Parts: sequence; structure tokens; C-alpha cells
Amino acid sequence: MSLGNAWVVLPNPAAAAGLARGARGLADEVNAVVVGADAALPGADLTVAVPAPPVGALAEGYAASIAELLQARGAQIVLLGADVSSRLLAGLVAARLGTSALTVQGVAVEGDGLVVSRTAYAGLATTTERPAGSPAVLVVAPGVLPAQEEAGAGRVEHVDMAPAPEPLRVVEVRPKAGEPVNLAAATRVVGVGRGFADEADLRLARELAAALGAELACSRPLAEGLGWLPTERYVGVSGATIRPDLYLAVGVSGQVQHMVGVNQAKVIVAINKDKNAPVFGQADLGVVGDLYDVLPALTNALAR
Repeated sequence: MSLGNAWVVLPNPAAAAGLARGARGLADEVNAVVVGADAALPGADLTVAVPAPPVGALAEGYAASIAELLQARGAQIVLLGADVSSRLLAGLVAARLGTSALTVQGVAVEGDGLVVSRTAYAGLATTTERPAGSPAVLVVAPGVLPAQEEAGAGRVEHVDMAPAPEPLRVVEVRPKAGEPVNLAAATRVVGVGRGFADEADLRLARELAAALGAELACSRPLAEGLGWLPTERYVGVSGATIRPDLYLAVGVSGQVQHMVGVNQAKVIVAINKDKNAPVFGQADLGVVGDLYDVLPALTNALAR
């Protein structure tokens, strides 16, 4: 079952590019408002192309105009990505529509409305609810909505909007350091946690990932605390949500803040020397052992 229409709102063409294909599973018609677009968004029936903001201006200045457009066209679901600009735009648009933006871990259509799941108590619990207010404004991380195969009609409508004056201006743009990664599309993922004593020891996980043909991911402390891996590889409450065929958790304790990002994996395998680690409670298979012994042996076995 699906609703009548969903609208994807992107502050730039590169933000959450797969969101329209994911929205196809929620609504019969998927439309998009894209700031700075010059072509149809893949998967959308209609792309409303909004001019890029003038030099120094921010896309958030379009919030009032975008909210007005969504209201006029009867939007039932409004979806935005989880990047910084999209989150900010989500809050501003939701406020203009008289509702709140919800960051969700799951979305489904039940009966004549939506049911969403999201974390509560700093990730210690998950709540399921029906969004109050209409339209529902949702912030969706990569991997939450599985991409659908159906293609949209691909129509483009150019709408002339001018951003409202803002006290903040962009004075410089620098390339973001890091490496390209798409964890949401990976079928195999090796996740690393605080069980590694030193950054150099991550080579053991990289060698295993290479043998498996897997992507490397991590828990939050390794990305935002220690800085051993870029934030693009962080899986969890405020990171990526993944649905691989295999998730291999190495030295990961298994706190709920991390596991909510991987609990949709088909198979979860855990390697941890602490037999009481919470990760074993959610793993399909577990190895109690020192990762410094287990990983080289496993990598060698896969290489045979």
C-alpha cells in the first residue's frame, strides 16, 4: 500500500541522490524540489528546479518559498537527507508548515498513513509512531529507504525563486577531506570498534575486508572521537543505516547506538574477546576470541 504523493527536497543536486527512488516505495507519485538543478532527479516524476542561490547566499533562504510550494501542491510526505544542509532545511520547512521534522530509522505505510521508527533516549530505545501533522517532514539517512526499480516520468519544471535575505553568508568553500564511500549499497561490511588498540592495527580489518570484497565501517568513537576513520564510514544513530547481506562486527561492543544502524543486515557475525559483550545478543554467529588472533587466521583461510 502507498500514499498519493511524496516530495523530496534537496538543497543541492548531489544531496541524497537516491532518495527519490526510495520514496517510490511510499507513494504512487514522487516529486522533487532541487535547488540548483538543471535536469530531472533520477526516480522522480516531476523535478521542480530552483535556481542556485547567488554567490554567498545559503539554500536555507528558500525555506519559506519551498514550504509554500509544498503546501500549494498538497504534499503528503516530505523527505530530506541527513546531511547538514538538508537537516537545517528540514527544520525550517517543517516550522513553516506548522509541524516538526523527524529523523527516522524506518518508514512504512500502514492503512491510510505513515508509521515511522526513530531512536529515543540518545539511542537507548526505539519508538514507533504515526507522525503528527500534515505533511510528515522526515529526515532520512542513506539506506533507510531501499531503492525501488520503478523510474519516474522525468518531467522538469523551472520555478523562479529568490532566497530570503539571511544574516549569514558563505565566504569560502573548501573540498571536504575524506574518501568516497557508499555503505548503503554495500552487500558486505566489516565494522570496527574500540577493540582495536591502535590505528595502525586497522590494517587487519582492511585486509579482511579486501578478502571478503567488503566495505570498511566503524562505530562512532573511531570516527568522531579518535578520528581514525572518516565520518562517512560511521554507522549508527546519527551515521549511516545499512542493510548488507553480511555485517562482520570486529571489536565492536554492540551498544544500541551502533546496532540500530546495522540491525537490518541479513546476517550479523561478531568477533569479540569479551563473551559478555552486548553484540553477541544480536549476532547470528559469534566468535569469542582476540581479534589479533582471529582476523589473520580468517583472512588466511579466505585467501586459500
